[in-house]
Amino acid sequence: MNSRVLFPVTSMAVVWFCSCSSMAQNQPRARSAGGDGTRPSDLYSLQQKAQAGDAKAEYLLGWSYMTAAGVSQDYQEAATWYRKAAAGGSAEAEFGLGYLYEQGKGVRRDYRQAVTHYIAAAQQGHSTAENNLGSMYAHGQGVRRNLVEAVRWYRAAADQGEVTGQCNLASLYFRGSGVARDYREAARWFRAAAERGHPPAQEDLAWMYYTGTGVTLDYSEAAKWVQKAAEQGYASAQIDLGHLYEQGKGVPLDYVSAYAWYKLALAGGDERGRARMKSLSHLMTQEQISTATVRAEQFPGSRSPREAMSNSNGIGSSFAECR
Repeated sequence: MNSRVLFPVTSMAVVWFCSCSSMAQNQPRARSAGGDGTRPSDLYSLQQKAQAGDAKAEYLLGWSYMTAAGVSQDYQEAATWYRKAAAGGSAEAEFGLGYLYEQGKGVRRDYRQAVTHYIAAAQQGHSTAENNLGSMYAHGQGVRRNLVEAVRWYRAAADQGEVTGQCNLASLYFRGSGVARDYREAARWFRAAAERGHPPAQEDLAWMYYTGTGVTLDYSEAAKWVQKAAEQGYASAQIDLGHLYEQGKGVPLDYVSAYAWYKLALAGGDERGRARMKSLSHLMTQEQISTATVRAEQFPGSRSPREAMSNSNGIGSSFAECR
């Protein structure tokens, strides 16, 4: 499993352990201004409304510039329209400004300004802002590091169903950071995010089943959850799933499947796949390797999420490292 804590993360609407400045890496849930297929007539209408002082239109125009939806990407323009919308009371725009200041996009990076805008959005119940504010406290960015405050804001986000916040809160329970260590609570929150399709949480929950930490040891459950993450193109989970197939734990012993998952992980940027493939190849025939290669090539590929805007944390432990 991979982590920024286990990992804390912020998101633009995403996070990594999950450390997410939502623990990330980062898995996005950002709200769209209408998608990449914004029609010129729609954009013109949006610009007219924004120029007339409509706060919602100002925010959506800022979002369009930020995500290149119908216009060329321009973070400075995004910041300009977010400021106008924020002045009109838009929580979404406050969040957007916080993210731009945190990342230094279109504005000079300024964590204090990021915190100010995240607070303004969080006080209006913006769940991703709550998560990212938790991440800022967890990392001491723009504020003095305070894990109790991090827990407070992660919990606020988690209670609203923000998956990065759920994953980050789980990571703090796992580590006993800001709260008493409680593996059962960690597993409960990882499960909440995992059931909503969050790959880092799925992998972390799988690790807990693999090791019997906070839950009853169950290799089949570990395989189930890590496969869900692997099938979404999450490279570290693909390594772990390959390991399960190589060991025959929770799934049938299958070197071809193991090799294929290792190859996919390598293609996804996890260099551990290279050594795993080399080691496993000594136990396989050339025909088996060819079959595994074809299987990997036929994999539909990982999803291409929008830019992550949440901060996230995770456990960051690989199955192969368990003892």
